[in-house]
Amino acid sequence: MGDEAPFNELESICRWAAGLGYKGVQIPVWEDRLINLSLAAESKTYCDELKGKIADCGLEITELASHLFGQLVAVHPVYDELFDGFAHPSVRGNPKARTAWAIEQMHLCAKASQNLGLRSHVTFSGALAWPFLYPWPQRSAGLVETAFEELARRWKPIFDAHEDAGVDVCFELHPSEDLHDGATFERFLDLVDGHARCAINYDPSHFILQQLDYLHFIDLYHERIKAFHVKDAEFNPTGRSGVYGSFSNWVDRAGRFRSLGDGQVDFVSIFSKLSQYGYDGWAVLEWECCIKSPDQGAAEGAPFISEHIIQVTEKAFDDFVSTGSDEALNKRLLGLSGN
Repeated sequence: MGDEAPFNELESICRWAAGLGYKGVQIPVWEDRLINLSLAAESKTYCDELKGKIADCGLEITELASHLFGQLVAVHPVYDELFDGFAHPSVRGNPKARTAWAIEQMHLCAKASQNLGLRSHVTFSGALAWPFLYPWPQRSAGLVETAFEELARRWKPIFDAHEDAGVDVCFELHPSEDLHDGATFERFLDLVDGHARCAINYDPSHFILQQLDYLHFIDLYHERIKAFHVKDAEFNPTGRSGVYGSFSNWVDRAGRFRSLGDGQVDFVSIFSKLSQYGYDGWAVLEWECCIKSPDQGAAEGAPFISEHIIQVTEKAFDDFVSTGSDEALNKRLLGLSGN
């Protein structure tokens, strides 16, 4: 969103996106030019009208996105001033009130998603332990366990609200969040008793930057992947810079976000694996690039995604030579018919 057309209002930005070939739009709930979250949570009529406006532009809503509010569910004090800008002015400077407000917003997201007929909702987990990521000086015993226990305590009622609404909460596993890879997701999942609504928004770009095997990740966690950000990245380490980024600007880092097709992510394999495991959600372009213009990136994004979507076959390629099921034949073939 911006101040210049077509990016300054819902209908114009939707018509722009549809004109580029997109089929849906992910709505950030903190942007009141796109959605009134409180009203969406209480009024099915408002949600039907919102969907109708977007449908008239040739699109539908893929998910609601609440990354800024999810971030505020858990904030380490070192980030208080920086993250206050994400919060309502009435709770800035008051971390306890800000947390309560953020949790309330997440409950509103559950009802709003339900009223919009959505199945998934994407967000961040927030972070209490992130400043202690690298253990020097050594972390005090139990520090990480206490942080994750508190994170789970705050999120479990949010999951319950989304369970009542029939909506999955899909965490974008992201550096700066306590849930940033498979191991941290598992740790958290255990503490929320494997809650059915605790899910993943799969984004390979953040795994490229961590040097994590993003294809094996799908094998491990495909049952929890309920949303998908199609975002490219590259990692080019040198003798001067590696995973941590060297406090450099994006263009100078070893790990950089790129426009679709310009990075190193193997999307052919990703779409194949997601199709293999029956993923049936949206493929949503998330665009960030340190080099290419957003206009060019947007124009190239929809065709790129469309070309990678797989129409899953309903039959095996060699069905034509199938002999069917015959137990007597099977026993004869195995030399067991005389036993």
